Amino acid sequence: MDKHDREVLGRLNLRDPLQLIAVGFGSGLMPKAPGTMGSLLALPLCMLLVYADPLLLLGVIVLTFLVGTLASSHTEKVMGMHDNSAIVIDEIVGMFISVAFYPQCWWYTPLAFVLFRIFDILKPFPISYLDRRISGGLGIMLDDVAAGMCACLSAQVIFWALGIS
Repeated sequence: MDKHDREVLGRLNLRDPLQLIAVGFGSGLMPKAPGTMGSLLALPLCMLLVYADPLLLLGVIVLTFLVGTLASSHTEKVMGMHDNSAIVIDEIVGMFISVAFYPQCWWYTPLAFVLFRIFDILKPFPISYLDRRISGGLGIMLDDVAAGMCACLSAQVIFWALGIS
C-alpha cells in the first residue's frame, strides 16, 4: 500500500483520542501535503516554546514523543498499514525538536519549519535509514526526531554564521 493511500482514512474514528492525536487533530487529513499541514499546526506552538524554560521544552518533547509513539502505533493498526501520511504527530514532535536551543525570538521559528520540511522530505542518511528500518509507532516517530535534530543543528550553524545568539 502507498503511504498516501486515502482509502484507509475511512477506518479512522476521530472520537478515539489516540487516533485524533496521531492525525494531528485533523491536520493530517488534508488531501494535499498532510506532513506540511502537521508541521504548520506545530509552528504557533513552537513560537511559544522558544520562550519556555529548557526543561519544560524537553518535557514537552518527551511527552509528545511517548504519546505520539503510542498514538501512531495504535492508529497504524487501525488503518492496517505502516506510516500512512495522515499520521502527523511525528511532524509535530520533529518541529518541537527543531526549535530547541533557539534564541528567544518567535520570528526565527519559520526557519525551523523550512529546515525541518527539507530534512523530512529529502530524508538524507541517517533519516532514511531510520525511516526504512524501524517499524511500528517508534519507526514512525524516529525519522522525524532525526529530521528535527538535523534542522536544529542546521539552524544553530546559521545562527552562528549570522552572529545571532
